[in-house]
Amino acid sequence: MDLRARVTELMPRARSELAEVVAMRSVADPRQFPPEECTRAAQWVLEKYAEVGFADARLAETPDGSSAVVGSRSCGDPDAPTVLLYAHYDVQPPVDEASWRTPPFELTEVDGRWYGRGAADCKGNILMQLTALRALGDDVPVNLKLVVEGSEEQGTGGLEEFVPQHADLLRADAILVCDTGNAAVGRPAVTVTLRGMVNAVVTVEALATELHSGMFGGPAPDALAALITMLASLRDGSGDTTVRGVEGTQSWTGQPYPAEQFRQDAGVLDGVALLGSGTVADTLWARPAATVLGIDCPPVVGSAAAVNPRAAARINFRIPPGVAPDAAREALVDHLRAAAPWGVHVKVDVEATGAPFRAAVDGPAYTAMTSAMQDAYGVPMTTLGQGGSIPLCNVFADTYPAAEIVLMGVEEPLALIHAPNESVAPDEIARLAHTLALFLTRYRGAART
Repeated sequence: MDLRARVTELMPRARSELAEVVAMRSVADPRQFPPEECTRAAQWVLEKYAEVGFADARLAETPDGSSAVVGSRSCGDPDAPTVLLYAHYDVQPPVDEASWRTPPFELTEVDGRWYGRGAADCKGNILMQLTALRALGDDVPVNLKLVVEGSEEQGTGGLEEFVPQHADLLRADAILVCDTGNAAVGRPAVTVTLRGMVNAVVTVEALATELHSGMFGGPAPDALAALITMLASLRDGSGDTTVRGVEGTQSWTGQPYPAEQFRQDAGVLDGVALLGSGTVADTLWARPAATVLGIDCPPVVGSAAAVNPRAAARINFRIPPGVAPDAAREALVDHLRAAAPWGVHVKVDVEATGAPFRAAVDGPAYTAMTSAMQDAYGVPMTTLGQGGSIPLCNVFADTYPAAEIVLMGVEEPLALIHAPNESVAPDEIARLAHTLALFLTRYRGAART
């Protein structure tokens, strides 16, 4: 039986097991869900990978207290190349459960897609890996290593700290980060760039206390109005991010992202313009973007007729490859201070920074993946950027500078990861499982040429 047929035969099992693990509410935040849910999921993952040859699979505690499943599988040849498979079993919280069309922790099929929290991000990728390995059986000509972490969505950095401390445990020639996805269903892609980020909270103070807006409004400096002016300065009239000192005119040279497709994927309302002077791919993957995540100020309901003495906002500043996070941090802080009107007092607290990432595309793993995707999908593989950040990729690159890092996975725009009604296309699990199986059979030969 060929690999495609074998994967097809295994898909009912993949659906059944995805339903099992989606039912585990593995949100790595004990304030929201019991820690036992993550423990159950970790144990489930360990047992499933042990069944496909990772006989030494075990739970390793990471510095943030979460458990990662680690293990290895030998092909019997120590000179064969080693591939590290990565995924994560923790999930985002369901957010507003009332907005789900199906129960978030019950895998449910609707119009040919499988709905449930984690169905795509990232439990669908776990089932993709398991299905590929089951399809291959004993015919895996490379050595394998495994890490499936349990706190990726919380951003607490457990695995980022664990990797350098246990470098030999996960050392590999090729690292498959199975936590991204394709341009669309049926359009295979690898992600080659990630934006970095700076998260900061800016606080503005102008008065000792609230003042009656009739008695003092006018000459009294309004901290909220000052903050609004500062935030508005982060973009120009066309919507381009304009943080002084950070280049914002770069272009994307890979797969384009059609504007109408983006409007549909993002749910942009009729008549509302897309932002920026470049293409969607330029502004999403190659340029910086400043987003106001939240504002501390009086809510509309309950607000008084008063001049605000203080206000604060949380800002997420995404930066493309080529921009150093330290330089971006300084530029953002300097920009906000310079944009502050009326001499108001400004405090900027930087919460976190992360470096952007660019993958190499000239090695044997990339060559083998290109061939595998072409044959599994019947159309050529393309390259994407991702506007988000995966700090672990930089940790892998720093710890294993000789390793190739390939980002792939079952997620695509319709999957709505992190949002209500997350789903996965079963065909993506099947085609990516076939892709991975083909890659593992071909990488050894590619690595030796």
